[in-house]
Order: sequence, then structure tokens, then C-alpha cells
Amino acid sequence: MKAVFGRVVLKLSGEALAGDNGFGIAPGVLRGIAREIREVHSLGVQVGIVIGGGNVIRGVKAAAEGLDRTSADYMGMMASVINGLALQDSLETEGLSTRVLTALEIKQVAEPYIRRRAVRHLEKSRVVIFAAGTGNPYFTTDTAAVLRAVEIEAEVVLMAKHGVDGVYDADPRITPDARRYDEVSFDEAIRKNLRVMDQTAIALCRENGLPMVVFDMNVAGNIRKVVTGEKIGTRVG
Repeated sequence: MKAVFGRVVLKLSGEALAGDNGFGIAPGVLRGIAREIREVHSLGVQVGIVIGGGNVIRGVKAAAEGLDRTSADYMGMMASVINGLALQDSLETEGLSTRVLTALEIKQVAEPYIRRRAVRHLEKSRVVIFAAGTGNPYFTTDTAAVLRAVEIEAEVVLMAKHGVDGVYDADPRITPDARRYDEVSFDEAIRKNLRVMDQTAIALCRENGLPMVVFDMNVAGNIRKVVTGEKIGTRVG
């Protein structure tokens, strides 16, 4: 097998780490993800990872229930750091050298995010986990994934979804006959408000000509399939 991308950013949802529990971190799920990333890394791919914190707290939901939005978003950023440290441990158990870089300074557990440092880690074949989103409230980890991908000059954003195998014209969990796209343009995704990622992230991809692939992370081997050019999920670009 040969990779078609040299440097990627993988976006993982925090909810996926919870497995069937719906909350917290399922060690078995984490080990499975780590093994898949090791397999991709062995192909010579430089891997950056952005991970959400929805398995601990979702800022938007918490704000809707009465918590101050800024405080809720910062709590979400801290949750993504927790997930990043957990993923780092699993990756290093698999023999991968890993660094966690955070947009919020937490020097006791991770390095502060510096673009040149991140690129240097990747060049040294280390897996880099970007935690704490962008470091700013009101921006999602989807936007953080695109921002980091642009900054480190990644070739693609891999949107690993939890239980969804691509982009549909309607929610497939509600509309059984929803149609899945094999390919969709940024303009169409924005115009039709397709639930690829938030609109800010899509616009940033469009402005920088950065493609993304949306696929189901719950199917074993899918990350490798995307990296080796197999046609799965939906390509957005």
C-alpha cells in the first residue's frame, strides 16, 4: 500500500471516544483508534490530530442550558485537552512518538502551540495532537482542524465522523432515503447548509483550497483507506 497524502490533519469527535457509554472515554475505542493511526503513520504519512471534547462537555449545549457561553467553550477546550492526553497515552503504547500542543497554556502537561514547533515535530515523524481548539470561545474544533491544517500546510483534512459515512442531503438518521454525495463542492455545501462541519470551517477550506474527506471512523481500516486513495465517504473540495 502507498499513501497518496504526505501530511494530513485528522479530526476526531470527542463523542466517538465514549463508545457505547455516551460519556467519558472507552479505553477499547481509544486503543482501536491508536492502532489505526499507527498503521497510517507506518506508511510514511505525517499525522496531525485535532480532537473534540463532546464526550465530556459540549459548549453550545451547556450554554443553551444556561451556562455562560464563553465559560462553556473554555470548558470544552479543557475537555479536548483531557482527550488529547488520553490519545497520546494510547499512541505511545503503540510505539509512536507523540506530542500534545495546546492553544491554552498548560505547561505541566503539554507544549504551547507554536506553528514552527508543530511542523518540526511532524518532520521528525512525531504524531502531533492539537488540543484546546483555537484557544478562543465561539470557534468549534472543526474550525480548529482546518486552521491547523492550513497553518502546517497539510494536504487534506480527514473528517472522521461518529456513525455517519459521508455527507448527505438530509440527516440519514431521520430521513431513511437521504442521498449520500460522493463529491460535493464547498459552494454547494455552504449554499445547501449541508452538515459537513460548521460554516466558518467550510469557508476557511474554500478560501485556502484545502480539500476534506468525510467518512465513518467506526469502520475499522477507514483511515488507512482514505490515506491510500480508496474512494470512501464524501470528498469536499
